[in-house]
Amino acid sequence: MFVITEADAAAIRAVFNQEGKLSAVIELRRRFPGVTDNAKARACARSIAGWTPLPAQPRPVTRLRPRKDS
Repeated sequence: MFVITEADAAAIRAVFNQEGKLSAVIELRRRFPGVTDNAKARACARSIAGWTPLPAQPRPVTRLRPRKDS
């Protein structure tokens, strides 16, 4: 298991889209030398390439009037 930053994910996604799956696997293994199995690296690169950024967090609601207690 490893933690990936958004910058690493964006770089792997860009390589995957521009050069293909094998290049993305090489980029993933370059950035994370602990991933030694090519099959696992290929699965990780595919899942990273399919990620979409999380939606922006909704802003908290500011109440204009206090709630009435029932």
